Amino acid sequence: MAKKKFVVAAFDDEAVLFPAVKKVRMSGYKIHEVYTPFAVHGLDYALGLRETSIHTAGFIYGITGTCTALGGISFILAYDWPLNFGGKPAFALPAWIPIIFELTVLFSAVGMVLTFCYLCQLAPFVKKHHFNARSSDDLFVMVIECTAKTNVEDLKAFVTSSGAIEVNVQEAETEWWLGTYDKDQRLIKDSHVEVA
Repeated sequence: MAKKKFVVAAFDDEAVLFPAVKKVRMSGYKIHEVYTPFAVHGLDYALGLRETSIHTAGFIYGITGTCTALGGISFILAYDWPLNFGGKPAFALPAWIPIIFELTVLFSAVGMVLTFCYLCQLAPFVKKHHFNARSSDDLFVMVIECTAKTNVEDLKAFVTSSGAIEVNVQEAETEWWLGTYDKDQRLIKDSHVEVA
């Protein structure tokens, strides 16, 4: 896979990160990703990301569960193996509502989890490049993609003036891969980090 060049800026406070994200976007740079140790409300809007459509997928999975439950129960109890339960009709819809509800919830929940994992490329065997080992601990990391026109030194100075406490340049694959991490991909080497 082809490697791309990125400027990686680390911030120690979300109050500094928000204005920096807005400045970088307004200056025309492309933000590849922002990694945070916890969910930061409003960051998706600051990054210009569209609203997720996973709730639509959840509705589709739920309807699939409802249809599966209704179709399966009615086929079994009304057509294939009709039984007389105390004189009830073979198609006893009120008695099936708890099972239909549970299958609706099960299909919706499992489907949304699998969809989320697929979209975010999360799985035990999937590996991705880590831009900063402390992004899951105490730093907010903004990764800016460099193009052929990007002046890296100017960009580094720009994010440093925006409040970054660490700035470095990395070449990395943006896609996921199967297998293990190479030795140089386990942690960012100290020689790559420039403390502002």
